[in-house]
Amino acid sequence: MATASKTARKPNAAFMKPLKPSADLAAVIGSEPLPRTEVTKKIWEYIKKHDLQDAANRRNINADDKLKKLFGKDQVSMFELTKIVNGHLS
Repeated sequence: MATASKTARKPNAAFMKPLKPSADLAAVIGSEPLPRTEVTKKIWEYIKKHDLQDAANRRNINADDKLKKLFGKDQVSMFELTKIVNGHLS
């Protein structure tokens, strides 16, 4: 067995770079530039605060008026969320 010393993982700089949200995304999370990780966290806070997770299938997110502009449809799965959000960051 190899006894390699564990090194602390450094966060990827690309994830930590603040990105500017589009107008539709800013309506949900605010207009401040944020790292991708914080954007995802704030969207989930919004979803939970407004009780937008589907009752039957918790993996689905039901869109309210603000999220409908962002998603372009009434419901998305949590797996689609990252891809959709990335299109609204620059």
